Amino acid sequence: MFKITSKDSSSRARTGILKTPHGEIKTPAYIIVGTHAKVRALKPKDLKKTKTQVVIANTYHLWQTLGDKLNDFEGLHKKMDWNGPIITDSGGFQVFSLGFAREHRVGKIANIFPDEEEQEHAANLSPEKNLVHIEKNGVRFKTEKGEEFLGPKESIKIQEQLGADIILAFDECTSPLNNYKYTKEALKRTHAWEKKCLKAKARKDQLLFGIVQGGEYQDLRKESAKYIGGLPFDGLAIGGSLGKSKKDMWQVVNWTIPLLPEEKPRHLLGIGQIKDLFDGVERGIDMFDCVIPTREARHGRLWTARGHFDIIKGKFTNNSSPLDKTCDCETCKTLTKKELRERFKSKDKDAARLATIHNIFFFNNLMEQIRDSIQNNTFDKLKQKFLNLKS
Repeated sequence: MFKITSKDSSSRARTGILKTPHGEIKTPAYIIVGTHAKVRALKPKDLKKTKTQVVIANTYHLWQTLGDKLNDFEGLHKKMDWNGPIITDSGGFQVFSLGFAREHRVGKIANIFPDEEEQEHAANLSPEKNLVHIEKNGVRFKTEKGEEFLGPKESIKIQEQLGADIILAFDECTSPLNNYKYTKEALKRTHAWEKKCLKAKARKDQLLFGIVQGGEYQDLRKESAKYIGGLPFDGLAIGGSLGKSKKDMWQVVNWTIPLLPEEKPRHLLGIGQIKDLFDGVERGIDMFDCVIPTREARHGRLWTARGHFDIIKGKFTNNSSPLDKTCDCETCKTLTKKELRERFKSKDKDAARLATIHNIFFFNNLMEQIRDSIQNNTFDKLKQKFLNLKS
């Protein structure tokens, strides 16, 4: 199922191949977010132009939108017109995002909402109503339909109906502001729920990943890594909360990775800025997912080897240079900065599509370069070169 193909000589970085029913995933890999079984702004054929290997869809939101239609659902691959690997999360993140995230007004990392550049904005937000009630056997969500229950058995059944290649165990993603006592209680629930997920899983053609929790607390993270790592999951994910800073997050990863089985793939959930990729890979992370490439593209932010820039700014009004002269994506081959800016300013619907194609291609291409560097034992050289270029 997962085979390690090379290792870096000076770090935990490694390459591998993860086999799924819909193809192989070469790791380290960037997973593209398609929340509602669609990568926003793109047509299905566009995704194939971006070096995308795998897409992640959102179990909670699909559960809410499909409802009873899940019983006759055609499956995500057919729905998305995508024959590559697909992952679904469990709904565990919504336990946080619709719960303590609203109440505490924080992201998975306390000063990131949802990234460091929006911290000042986050400080001015007022608390909102917590929409979840957590019980021993699962979670009750307050929705437009009323109160709806989601637990480990329900989550697995929904994910089996959705038909992804990789599914995640149901967990409780806690808040960075939850104290030790609460986090310990939540971890006990999570461990019980994840064990139930293993028992509930009926489809043999899906891979099930367990999730390590424990907040920012070293003893809880280590306890969870040992416990979840010791269960017969096909892969392991590291979930939030991840502390109050990026420094805290990497400390959590440092505690966790050495205690996970070497032979299983490791996924760092919801993280994916450029520096994060290098810092995560060198610690032994195999998979990342993040909304940055797609969400920011829709607002005109483009990512390149020299960092990012906002194409709608006035300084690009008469700029006829390529978006990124080092990029081979369809957008960079056909448009200048001036032309793409004009499309955004005129509210051309194709502007978001073209920007999204570029950003996804950029991040996937970066992961390809990282894989090559590990195989050639030049990972550290690539990291230093790339981050220096970015600065």
